[in-house]
Amino acid sequence: MAVKKKIVKVLVADDQTLFREGIKDILSGERWIQLVGEAADGEEAVALARKLRPDVVLMDIKLPKLDGISATRLIKKAAPAANVLMLSSFEDEAHVMEAVKAGANGYLSKMLPAAELVNSIRTFTSEGLMIPHQLMGKLLHGLRKMDENLPIRSELTKTEIRVLSHLGNGLSNKEIALELKCSVKTIKNHLNSAFHKLGVTSRTEAVVKAINLDIISPDR
Repeated sequence: MAVKKKIVKVLVADDQTLFREGIKDILSGERWIQLVGEAADGEEAVALARKLRPDVVLMDIKLPKLDGISATRLIKKAAPAANVLMLSSFEDEAHVMEAVKAGANGYLSKMLPAAELVNSIRTFTSEGLMIPHQLMGKLLHGLRKMDENLPIRSELTKTEIRVLSHLGNGLSNKEIALELKCSVKTIKNHLNSAFHKLGVTSRTEAVVKAINLDIISPDR
């Protein structure tokens, strides 16, 4: 009996109608993707994310009423299970830093070919982290400037480092719990402790900062 593939629910937030229509056309050919909604501004994106509970939110960084960064921050509070993938024409260090600190799980260029976007969503859905190498370099550079002469609040335990390493390799809390032979609640406790020590608030920011501080390896 064939295993039924999980349907990935996607919400698109962009103020340009033509861009949203283009995304819809691209995703319509993928049976494993269900486009559950589209928003033309940040406030609508937050409301729809709260109502529809999408797996992935494709978020434009520049939106009317509420910008993509602020909308991401609110979505991560209202619908924490939603993975926000920022799609932007801006690839500078400052915008990438802001997106990650707001809780975005990934950051991609709007100039990506259609096939690459679909592949990115597939990878992103399974790993929950999507930052291209060229942007990772900019992000690490920004973190190094921020973290200069600022030590970690207290040393991470060996278990916390192992959890962060698994997180960096794309494992979910449940998968990490299986690897370490413990409960999901225990993994969440380790992550909360690690986040506190690293001074971060999101999984993506934790992984990037751990790489920056040479706590875990960037090799996937």
